[in-house]
Amino acid sequence: MDPESASHSGGLRPNFYTTTLCLAYQSLGIVYGDLSISPIYVYKSTFAHGLNLYAEDHEILGVLSMVFWTLTIIPLCKYIIFVLGADDNGEGGTFALYSSLCRHSRMGLWNTVHPEYESIPSDCSGLSTKDTRMSSLIKKFFEKHKSSKIVLLLVVFIGVGMIIGDGILTPTMSVLSAVSGIRIKAPDLHENYTVLIACIILVGLFALQHFGTHKVGFLFAPIMLTWLLCICGVGIYNIFHWNPGVIRALSPYYIYNFFKITGRVGWSSLGGVVLCVTGTEAMFADLGHFSKLSIRIAFTALVYPCLVLAYMGEAAYLSKNKKDLRWSFYMAIPEVMFWPVVIIATLASAVGSQAIISATFSIVSQCRALRCFPRVKIKHTSNQIHGRIYIPEVNWMLMVLCLAVVIGFRDTHMIGNAYGLAGVTVMFITTCLMFLIISTVWKQKVIVAFLFFVIFGSLELLYISACLGKVHHGGWLPLVFALVIVSLMSIWNYGTVKKDAFELDNKVSLDRLLSFGPSLGITRVPGICLVYSKVAFGLPPMFAHFVTNFPTFHHTLIFVTLKYLMIPKVPLGERFLVNRIGPPELSIFRCIVRYGYKDVKDFYNFETQLIEKVAEFLKQERNSEELAVRGQSPNLISAATRNEVYGCRAVHWSDDVSGGSSEQWRDGVGSAEQWMKKLMEAREAGGMAYMVGNPYVEASEVSPFLKKFAIDVVYNFLRRNCRRPAVTLGIPHTSLIEVGMLYQSFHALSAFGCKQEVRNLVYLRFQETTAYNGSRYKSDTEGHLEKLLEREKEDKNLLGKCIEELKKKGLEFDLLKEVDALRRAKSLRVEAKAVRKMLCSAICISGNLHWHSYETNLDDCLY
Repeated sequence: MDPESASHSGGLRPNFYTTTLCLAYQSLGIVYGDLSISPIYVYKSTFAHGLNLYAEDHEILGVLSMVFWTLTIIPLCKYIIFVLGADDNGEGGTFALYSSLCRHSRMGLWNTVHPEYESIPSDCSGLSTKDTRMSSLIKKFFEKHKSSKIVLLLVVFIGVGMIIGDGILTPTMSVLSAVSGIRIKAPDLHENYTVLIACIILVGLFALQHFGTHKVGFLFAPIMLTWLLCICGVGIYNIFHWNPGVIRALSPYYIYNFFKITGRVGWSSLGGVVLCVTGTEAMFADLGHFSKLSIRIAFTALVYPCLVLAYMGEAAYLSKNKKDLRWSFYMAIPEVMFWPVVIIATLASAVGSQAIISATFSIVSQCRALRCFPRVKIKHTSNQIHGRIYIPEVNWMLMVLCLAVVIGFRDTHMIGNAYGLAGVTVMFITTCLMFLIISTVWKQKVIVAFLFFVIFGSLELLYISACLGKVHHGGWLPLVFALVIVSLMSIWNYGTVKKDAFELDNKVSLDRLLSFGPSLGITRVPGICLVYSKVAFGLPPMFAHFVTNFPTFHHTLIFVTLKYLMIPKVPLGERFLVNRIGPPELSIFRCIVRYGYKDVKDFYNFETQLIEKVAEFLKQERNSEELAVRGQSPNLISAATRNEVYGCRAVHWSDDVSGGSSEQWRDGVGSAEQWMKKLMEAREAGGMAYMVGNPYVEASEVSPFLKKFAIDVVYNFLRRNCRRPAVTLGIPHTSLIEVGMLYQSFHALSAFGCKQEVRNLVYLRFQETTAYNGSRYKSDTEGHLEKLLEREKEDKNLLGKCIEELKKKGLEFDLLKEVDALRRAKSLRVEAKAVRKMLCSAICISGNLHWHSYETNLDDCLY
């Protein structure tokens, strides 16, 4: 349900307004809890760094002025006005910004120009299609330097790591600060008891998460509404009772006066001031749970004014009661309201943690969909708003780490130093990504993007510098969290990409597999088999491995490739791309299933939807054939109607199994109804089988130690302990076929037995050739070729075995065809370095290391 979409229909306006106000009310308990609870500890943390109060009130007025303008500039101006407008089809968060850059500006390592992106509608309304000079320069820079794309992805990973680290620190800081207020009325209460109470509250908070943000939002929203009205009322009372003159602190002059008087001590105190905006990132990260309008209404109409009045009231009290600095928030509460406010503060502190917990669930879900996080269980807790999710593994891990921080630190001062650094780092990363969004996606003038970065980025860098000064006082904690999380995400992504690359590099053509049919005695059994792999063209190596050892497969094969695209959602009508593999009599299909990173995976109805799409494809195919027979041009309405061409010849299969003859699968010219009937008969006769790979991944022997450790130890540990692919796909164990296979693909040549020196010398030949000035640079290539041939002789027997093995698997390459393809690629202005690298790889893999006869073709290609 998207409330904002209802605004286009006049008949739905009453429902639209009601829904928006309802979401705004719920957002108080989900989005703004962390931001609203900050008055408890901001002044306490700010004046805990050697900053003192004097009779002239310059310090308290300066701090109040900084708090007011920080609240105004970052949450109100930056997020409410700008950042919320950079949503990715209604989704927010660090990965949503990165997704927009990948899709609109092609700055990501994931290619968004693949065929699987075809026919998917993109939300580009209101965006200019004409590049500005600035956007063109930025795009060319990222296209030319792949390292810049890697750096951008690492920056996004750091942001994700800081958000998850924030999800650990926010509950500890909020709950421990609230519970500590009890010691004002009970000074003899030992610290261990406050820590115990905080731990009990945290356990209860995380235990409630499985109910979902819908129920939790209605439970928490009244608490936060009461809390906001309470601190607003106390603030107004303190302003008029103690010092109405604090209103003059709204002038930025007092910020200048503050730093003039305090100097370096004032700069150090910024680490406490920044806590007033911690939790701001949740407004954007939790956007998928609500709507932009509801979040804007809640903040501008209630949260912002209540917070400003609360900070002003506390400053008014401190101006007349400087001795109560350590417990200023609780001491500023009128005596008659003390215990009710403490109880509400304790409840609100628990609620305040909900914002970042929900944001953590959302960001982990996005990372998992984009293969940057190990497979975890994702439970959708709302039928109306699909963005509301619950992840059990992440929830309990956060709880354990929160308890560890509370028990280990016990001091809100130390936790506050870590807390501020995590929050402001995420904000600065958002500012950097927004600079790219404004310049390349929105295509605004360079001055607009530059002003955005200067205004917001300079303020955030100032806060980061102050927080980094406290690294040795607890600020190291979010850095450790971020380092561990970034490392795990990078290793998981790297291992997954390399595993998929191995499958693509070792895929087998259907023609080669069918040629083994008579010799292997391949038989067809009744039923339908879904073969899951990452290979979108050709056949996956694990299927060839299975057929070689067990020469049997089902009458109907459907190779399923799941693609997670850099967009939030894929419409159901555009989700399936169905192709035929080989001639019709084989009844082999391929289906590419496309999901966005926020799509709900309904695997329980998946096979029914898949069979329906195959039937639709057969109907379209039949219609196209009839139009072709009539001499008319068929109108192919989508990419799904294209067939894969393999040039397969007819093969006589052995058919010594009961359950039907394979002749019935050779007619290929029946109606769509007949094909659908055959599919259903095959399903009823043999049932559905599911084949997935269960590879063991290891680095090659020549890989560096660090790579071996990352793959053999860390990646395999994560792979063994995360959810298995069959469980994630909802495959019943009784119908599961798991194929084990060794994947050793982490070196370009190790899979074929070639030594590292061979690759280096081959690549050296291209490094000594340049086309920068249009002239050919001549070097002693013959000398290098002689060295290469000498090295090749040493490995002659091994290379010969490798080439024979490649031929058996149908993996041989024709070098002349590769050169022609690269020459055509050069006309598309492919970078010379990329051409050399591709050609080097083709030569090495093919085993054609004697390349004297191809030298002319090589020179034509390179120049």
